[in-house]
Amino acid sequence: MRAYLVATTLLVLLLGGAGLYIQQRFAALAGGDYAPPPVTIAAAVAEARDWRETIDAVGTVRAARGILLSAETSGDITDILVRSGEEVTTGQPVLAIDERIEVATRERLDARLVLAKQLYDRDARLIKENSIPQSQLDQSSADYRAAQAELAEIDAVLENKRISAPFPGRLGILQVRLGDYVEAGDPIVTLQDVRSLEVDFSVPDRYAPMMRPGLSLELRTAAYPDKHFPATLMAVDSQVDENTRNLLLRAELSEGEGLLPGMFANLSIDLDRQSRRVFVPETAVSYSLQGDIVYVIETDEQGLYVTPRIVTTLNSGDGQVAIEAGVSAGEQVVIAGQNKLYRGARVQIDERAVL
Repeated sequence: MRAYLVATTLLVLLLGGAGLYIQQRFAALAGGDYAPPPVTIAAAVAEARDWRETIDAVGTVRAARGILLSAETSGDITDILVRSGEEVTTGQPVLAIDERIEVATRERLDARLVLAKQLYDRDARLIKENSIPQSQLDQSSADYRAAQAELAEIDAVLENKRISAPFPGRLGILQVRLGDYVEAGDPIVTLQDVRSLEVDFSVPDRYAPMMRPGLSLELRTAAYPDKHFPATLMAVDSQVDENTRNLLLRAELSEGEGLLPGMFANLSIDLDRQSRRVFVPETAVSYSLQGDIVYVIETDEQGLYVTPRIVTTLNSGDGQVAIEAGVSAGEQVVIAGQNKLYRGARVQIDERAVL
């Protein structure tokens, strides 16, 4: 009996000690700090600066005078008088189309005109002598005028057989060869006056009140990435495209040496207005379909944390983005390490950290 009591007492003490130990461990675990460590980021301060308002757009370079020369009548090409890429002057012949039938027709009509004139002159003399009726003079007069018109008509046909340059410029690649048969409307060669260039582009209709002739532009192309070409807005379309809701504009290049019609161009339009804006580094803005976000660094009693804010951005340049709304001057923003952040995340700033 005594041995049973001793064993029972030892078992109670053992279980009690184990329970006390477990309770102390749970208490220690419950009081522990399981917050994730702060995220290491790089930061910068949003600054207020004077900003000259601009709008970005894309457009196409065009020649102020540029056409596609095409055949105005059908026939075989009998002569090509230029080479591809040649510079031509106003009125310079480009090619000729077989005109033998028309030349023969003209000779026949010319002979008819001579006869019609002789008959008319004779009847004009005879009418004064009252030798013929007035109706005969009227008939010879009509025949004479008809012969003149027929000769003018065949001269116009012959003119269409000879393709010439309507203005000076540079020819493109000839699309026909000697002996080819062409129909009316068939393309022959492009002619571009590259000395005077324009650029056509469009902007959303919300910018329509800001667009006016005389605004300055800068044009950049992939062919000359380090060169800016100055231009001046010369015309604004009288209507907005109802399908795209865009407004068509045209600018004249002040200097376009090396550019060719058809080139794609990036444009920056100076609105001739200056305002005060907040600027942040480009890397501070996280772009998404839901909205552009900037993580702003804030402070509480526990240290630094971040708050994501949706911002309205304006044009960027030189590594900076102008912010229209969402961030104030003097606030710290995250410029690296955003992929690790979430609302309320604790952070520590270390610009030397490899992120």
